[in-house]
Amino acid sequence: VGPGHQASEAPLPLLSTQLSLSSRLQLTLYQYKTCPFCSKVRAFLDFHALPYQVVEVNPVRKAEIKFSSYRKVPILLAQEGDSLLNQSLFQQQLNDSSVIISALKTYLVSGQPLEDIVTYYPPMKAMNDQGKEVTEFCNKYWLMLDEKEAQRMYGGKEARTEEMKWRQWADDWLVHLISPNVYRTPAEALASFNYIVKEGKFGPVEGAMAKYMGAAAMYFISKRLKSRHHLQDDVRKDLYEAANKWVAAVGKDRPFMGGQKPNLADLAVYGVLRVMEGLEAFDDLMQHTHILPWYLRVEKAIAEAP
Repeated sequence: VGPGHQASEAPLPLLSTQLSLSSRLQLTLYQYKTCPFCSKVRAFLDFHALPYQVVEVNPVRKAEIKFSSYRKVPILLAQEGDSLLNQSLFQQQLNDSSVIISALKTYLVSGQPLEDIVTYYPPMKAMNDQGKEVTEFCNKYWLMLDEKEAQRMYGGKEARTEEMKWRQWADDWLVHLISPNVYRTPAEALASFNYIVKEGKFGPVEGAMAKYMGAAAMYFISKRLKSRHHLQDDVRKDLYEAANKWVAAVGKDRPFMGGQKPNLADLAVYGVLRVMEGLEAFDDLMQHTHILPWYLRVEKAIAEAP
């Protein structure tokens, strides 16, 4: 395997182990359908053929996650055990999209108990740039594998480092380009909120208020976000540059950053961009960058997951 490239196929024992382990998991995803972080998790679950139930959370009342002191989505509840063999089911709550993905991938590759794996990603309180207290998770891009497992999965340290770097890029940069682009003009803001209300869980009055008041608010908030993240006056340029930077990183010698199949970075970038589908920003992105062939390859790989 060349530097920076993964082994082209997972060995059969690894695939069969993943399939048997996945059958021991009962997963429930609490989400907003149009949230890029939730979309990332769905892309991961779908590609790995992990069955899961979805609970759409009302973004105003959040009654569906009243059981949780952690108040952001996605939240994943995972029950581990085999109910058919009358084995006890341990319920574990996983918070933060990147922790959910790293913990589940570690579980599928290593077979360690999920309740142990969760302890490797401890939450820590920190202050962000705006002086607001936020919860950060340690090690969230790192898979907790031994040397043999890591070698089997990645084929080399370069591929592991590359995957972590671009997963973090998706969270720290790419995600912040979504709102300024889908709320770029009043018309785009209204179209985006129309989509959010249609796909989300709102009551009739909440939906109407969210659509018009939310669209107006997000149009102005997106201008603040543009300033906070030091985006160009034309935010489309940042989006196009990010997409082409990603395509250049994947290169021409492999269909995915993961080699012959998507890795966690491919799935993260795809999951973030997918929330713009059906909106003007998405059509512009596909038309003005080189990302479409890669995007369609990931879409196909997820659709064809076993």
